[in-house]
Amino acid sequence: MAFTPAEPPPTTDPRVDPVAPHVGNRGHGDEPPKAPAAYVWMIVAATFGVYMAFVTPIAYSLAVKVSQLAPDNEEYLGYVTGAGGVAAVLAAPFFGRLSDRTRSRLGRRRPYFIAGTVIGVLALVILASAPNMIVLGVGWVLAQASWGTIVSLLLASQADRLPVSQRGKVAGLSGIVQQMAPVTGVLLSGALIGNNLLLFLVPGALGVVAMTLFVLLVHEPDSRGLDLPSEPLTLSAIVRTYTFSPRRNPDFAWNWSGKFLFVIGLTFNTTFTTFFLADRMDVTVEEVAGLVAVLGGAGVVAGMLGAIGGGFLSDRLRRRKVFVLAGAIVFSAGVVLMAMTHSMPLIITGAVLGTFGIGMFSAVDQALALDVLPERETDAGRYTGIYGFSTSIPQAIAPLIAPLFLAVGASGGDKNYTLLYLVAAAFTLAGGLVVVLRVKSVR
Repeated sequence: MAFTPAEPPPTTDPRVDPVAPHVGNRGHGDEPPKAPAAYVWMIVAATFGVYMAFVTPIAYSLAVKVSQLAPDNEEYLGYVTGAGGVAAVLAAPFFGRLSDRTRSRLGRRRPYFIAGTVIGVLALVILASAPNMIVLGVGWVLAQASWGTIVSLLLASQADRLPVSQRGKVAGLSGIVQQMAPVTGVLLSGALIGNNLLLFLVPGALGVVAMTLFVLLVHEPDSRGLDLPSEPLTLSAIVRTYTFSPRRNPDFAWNWSGKFLFVIGLTFNTTFTTFFLADRMDVTVEEVAGLVAVLGGAGVVAGMLGAIGGGFLSDRLRRRKVFVLAGAIVFSAGVVLMAMTHSMPLIITGAVLGTFGIGMFSAVDQALALDVLPERETDAGRYTGIYGFSTSIPQAIAPLIAPLFLAVGASGGDKNYTLLYLVAAAFTLAGGLVVVLRVKSVR
């Protein structure tokens, strides 16, 4: 693989899958043809595997590891996840831009899928065997950089291949597995407590299998002869990788801002869910695994309905914004309910509502992001990486800010989870309002 080839070969390759994208051969602004069902299901399977590998630690495994290495210091979880978020912010657009301009026999995206999967597995081994918080932080930085880049490039693959009429449906199906993956991971983790290596690597193995199948079965054309932008990889070029013009791309900028606010609130909620439940039940973190699994299981159906319903209806009705706002409202209502009660039935109800809202917002917002993505033919990898900032930056800063809210009015070892969850609801609602009021080119 080379960033700039000396002698580009012909663009045609008889071994290339006939449904592979012909990036660079379409006219500017042309819609790609309808993607076949095989591609849709492979992207869904890959999404499930990757989320199993690196969302399961956020949902449960990292909290267990932090409780082992630093008892009574759960705020360290925020510092570790925050550092990982910074790594994802830096990695995804950089490797996305490299993939946009990569010329290789394997195509533009597949070399990075392969490298990211290998590094991701190594990162999970480091997490499982970490003897202290510093090593744990290093492992999570590598995990976020590798698996997070894969998530961004899977979205770039969709930008390469999907027409407008399929984006909501595929986002809805992907949203379903994004909801299922952490639940499945927590169920597996509950059975693996006591063996840290298996706790991290069993979910990771599913990610490896899924990405291996995706790389082998979803072909890309030889990109060595494509007419791709080429420029020296200078410092100024690297800096430009992380920037775009909100003035020239206002809808992309406003959609980015709405997702940013939503994910801040979501991260306040999800990062400390295990500790929140342990506090409300007055049990240890290890003992709360069963309830985390119950909450996840109860929310799976709701998350599926939110994602698939919002995604499919947004394609059929050709409207995105109303579903984005509805998802934000429902999630906020669920979080407020959880914050204001100590009743397990009401906490479960709030969690189910929240999962429904997450599913609807995330699926339709992803489709909307592809609708307003700038320079799709030449810079999809870079812009999907920048879109990923709207998730990665909040995941980096929200856990660092959360301890401030947890400390308000708290005494002794208590934490103010009620305030944290109310603030989370306010941020998510604001995110939905920004999208519906400011994005203009999409209904």
